[in-house]
Amino acid sequence: MTTHPAEPAPWTHRPLEVGLVGAGPWARAMHARMLAAGPETRLTAVWARRPEAARLAAAPYGARVTAGFEELLDHCEAVAFAVPPAVQAELAPLAAKRGKPLLLEKPLGPDLAAARRLADAVAEAGVVSQLVLTKRYHPATRAFLAAARARDVTGARSCYLHGAFLGGDFATGWRLEQGALPDLGPHLLDLLDAAVGPITHIRATGDSRRWIELTCEHANGAVSQASLSGAVDVPHALTRVELFGAEAPLVYDTAEIDHEECWPILRQDFATAVRTHTPTGLDARRGLYLQTLIDRATER
Repeated sequence: MTTHPAEPAPWTHRPLEVGLVGAGPWARAMHARMLAAGPETRLTAVWARRPEAARLAAAPYGARVTAGFEELLDHCEAVAFAVPPAVQAELAPLAAKRGKPLLLEKPLGPDLAAARRLADAVAEAGVVSQLVLTKRYHPATRAFLAAARARDVTGARSCYLHGAFLGGDFATGWRLEQGALPDLGPHLLDLLDAAVGPITHIRATGDSRRWIELTCEHANGAVSQASLSGAVDVPHALTRVELFGAEAPLVYDTAEIDHEECWPILRQDFATAVRTHTPTGLDARRGLYLQTLIDRATER
């Protein structure tokens, strides 16, 4: 019997050259480190509005520091964004128009209109986009969602809680101003939507800067609750989803997972999507859907 060798991975011959926009704590701790680790990607350039911060992010990996955003686009195949939503919404469409695939943070933009402009620019340019919905790239999350799809869920409750807004690197301007809903909400709503079913109605009570509670109605008739806060003193970030129905509860809890396992999968998924021009479902369109839910939650 004749056997044929497996097709080589799309990045085998040449890693995807990625430029990074932003050089804050998250850009340095995750984006730069992940992209430089390879083998699927290579960090080629960094641009930030503070040149000294860009140098700190680029130096450990031998990446170029560019003097401007346009120069960054000249030195990369794809662009990763680790900046506030308003900056991402301003610059990402320009990169898309230059034909650059995009690795995007959530929320897509500071408001729904900006998010829609970004998603429309991606669609018009026909470039691959991918969201950094961190937990979605962990094997435990994928196993949970696969198990959830086989269930008839009647109701769900969930939470995403931490104390990062109380002080430290992530107690930053837009997070303190807008609170947990735009920052943590996309993660939890994405999980509920994927695990229970499409969210058809959503409403919020509370204060996004302190504690906000979401009630979601799903297309299959299930109802779910989501508690969000970035301003509570807990020993560690708590993300938990519980699904209820005729079977014993199905529970997803990030307390025991190692988030370092997310980055190689995220990096591989992005490189594969770009090289094959086959985007995953976690793209700008998904980001716009999640931002639409957030906007509806706060309608009065």
